[in-house]
Amino acid sequence: MNGGNRVIAGFRLDGGTRLSELGMWADGTAPDGRPVAALLFDNRLVADAAARQRLAAAVTADRHLTQSGPAGLLPVADLVGSAGEVWLLIDHPAGPTVTDLLNAGAAGAGPDAGSAAAVLVETAQTLLTIHSAGLAHGALQPGTIVLGEDGAALLAERGLLDALHGRTPAPQRDVAAWASLARGLAATWGAGSPGGAALLEQAATTATTHGLAAARDTLLSGRDRLPGGHIGRERLVGMVRWWRDHHTAATGPAGLAAVPAGRPQDEGEIVTLLHVPAPVQAERAPEQPETADVRFGPGVPSMSTAEQIWRSGREQATVYGQEHHRESRLATRRRRRTAVAAATLALIVAGALLAWLLRDPGPVLAVEKVDVKAPRRTQGCDSTVVINGVITTNGGDGRVRYEWRRSDSKKPIVQEETVTADTTSYQVSLRWTVKGEGSFKATATLRILDPEPAGKPMEDRATFTYRCR
Repeated sequence: MNGGNRVIAGFRLDGGTRLSELGMWADGTAPDGRPVAALLFDNRLVADAAARQRLAAAVTADRHLTQSGPAGLLPVADLVGSAGEVWLLIDHPAGPTVTDLLNAGAAGAGPDAGSAAAVLVETAQTLLTIHSAGLAHGALQPGTIVLGEDGAALLAERGLLDALHGRTPAPQRDVAAWASLARGLAATWGAGSPGGAALLEQAATTATTHGLAAARDTLLSGRDRLPGGHIGRERLVGMVRWWRDHHTAATGPAGLAAVPAGRPQDEGEIVTLLHVPAPVQAERAPEQPETADVRFGPGVPSMSTAEQIWRSGREQATVYGQEHHRESRLATRRRRRTAVAAATLALIVAGALLAWLLRDPGPVLAVEKVDVKAPRRTQGCDSTVVINGVITTNGGDGRVRYEWRRSDSKKPIVQEETVTADTTSYQVSLRWTVKGEGSFKATATLRILDPEPAGKPMEDRATFTYRCR
């Protein structure tokens, strides 16, 4: 979808767009010509004031992480509101993602097991940094991993989905998602290297049993099993260049509104949701439209990236010509009112951020009990038996990963259940179809894989009898 050349706080959205679980990503260009991106949030997700406050707190936490050093996250320029819309401005292209490269049909050498290992090592390290700060990603998947020109993996949308839905950050969900990513890349990019694919699978298992640090070290210590004997970004760099050369804006009904030809778009009242603009000071010159010197909140020692974007955006949005003088005066009055509203909003956001940082994260998810029951009566010919299991947790939220094992098969059936803080009991089931003549006892075993129980395995089993003559 085409971005339509909209301008948001100096970001000209002149590239393609793609849908996300949060809204719509758009490629763009900064005032100095750098490629950037912006995320327009689905209005349904940001309609609630509390959700917007949690969103601002999550973005602020990201900026603090980035300011402390390389954090492996897409760099945030600002979070702004404009004409009833909420935009996240990013100082980096938002593509290609791992999903884009998985779907790309490039000729020549594509990513291999070594490329997959590079992505996994870097995302594991980023998640460890996030978790050490008491945060979580919450939506890790191939579509939220962006690859830079140098092949480095950067995480997008960190904490945003959790914030908008009011969920407590759960690092264990990130671990399960990383393990799933490792298995997926083993089956795709690692398909041409049996040794490399086995290493990726081993790392996935290690993550669920011993954590991300151990999984990362497994990849690093086993790199001799990868193609060429090393973890490398070379093929990723080639694929990123290929994707950008061949990537064109898709067409569709959900594109962004375009700027009318012949004049820059009037952005209207743009308010940063992360800082408080100082009161607008208008200086008038004869026969010239009013301008406003907008400064970011008190205490900012120098022009930040977001302030530069703000200033550039205001310059581009200036109305040219005497015929637009009255229109500009009205806009300035609106901005004066907006400054007061922004100051109030900033106080609310600061309170929400403090509450976010001091919140009680709740218990770390743990499974306390597993109970399995099977029908007591003997099952007749060609029966489908339903085995019922109950998983009891301690009230933490996250995901429980478990497996069913049947006595007639060596291959387990792995499943996953999302659990919430307000429920402690979850029913799961296994449908077992038995056909043909014979008589035997069948046993079904339910075992918890993640979160890993301390001590002996958390499991239970039940048996039923089948008889057909």
